[in-house]
Amino acid sequence: MTDSTIIYTHTDEAPALATYSFLPVIEAYASTAGVRVETRDISLAGRIIASFPEHLNEDQRIDDALAELGELAKTPGANIIKLPNISASIPQLKAAIAELQEQGYALPAYPDEPKTDEEREIRARYDKVKGSAVNPVLREGNSDRRAPASVKNYAKAHPHRMGAWTPESRTNVATMGVNDFRSTEKSAVIEADGSLRIEHVAADGTTTVLRESVPVLAGEVVDASVLHVAALREFLTAQIAKAKAEGVLFSVHLKATMMKVSDPIIFGHVVRAFFPKTFAKYGEALVAAGLSPNDG
Repeated sequence: MTDSTIIYTHTDEAPALATYSFLPVIEAYASTAGVRVETRDISLAGRIIASFPEHLNEDQRIDDALAELGELAKTPGANIIKLPNISASIPQLKAAIAELQEQGYALPAYPDEPKTDEEREIRARYDKVKGSAVNPVLREGNSDRRAPASVKNYAKAHPHRMGAWTPESRTNVATMGVNDFRSTEKSAVIEADGSLRIEHVAADGTTTVLRESVPVLAGEVVDASVLHVAALREFLTAQIAKAKAEGVLFSVHLKATMMKVSDPIIFGHVVRAFFPKTFAKYGEALVAAGLSPNDG
């Protein structure tokens, strides 16, 4: 088995102490079987550095390990033992950029509102490393998260016995149901090769082009949905009031499958709804200080 290799990834989800203490154990065991152990850096800092090689000195550049592992994950010989679940919010991303800049890395700043083609290109590169960027890259390979048939059959033959459910439980789950992504979703099948333009038409008729050209192919399915902010705010306000009245924990679970785009904005509305008095009194001061509830 001299051609076998274990690739151990450096990530942000565990302290470095865990890697430095556990990695030697893996190397010791693997060496007895003639298995090589290599490391790859897919941490937030590593992903940032790999995205801007032309801005850095030769000795500062590193390979794009995430792209390498993404290609490897699609090969039959790859066996993913544990998928890292890595997220990076905008504040974390900006903090990592600032720390790297302080250490001599000439990285461009994160453009909050890109106005030029260069700034938009920089923003696009950073957008690839924020959010749960690692997960879809590695999971597009042979990582099947479905339960094996044997496990399903065992569960059917030996169903789990739940404990007695007390009627006094005040736990409840609420969803919008209307005016949200799910209820407004529409799909269309493209008839011929071409391109689409994405526009936003405001209530006053003002049209804003969000994407000038999106290439599409004949037979391709295009899907779109919208979330009405006014309805979202009304829903959040009602649910927060209900949770307070019933004395239960208010918890928000965002499953819009748009972690990099819509989730931070939706969470910002949640923060505003949860602290209405704070934003009514200090909203302008928070904006002046450069703080946004969208940043968590």
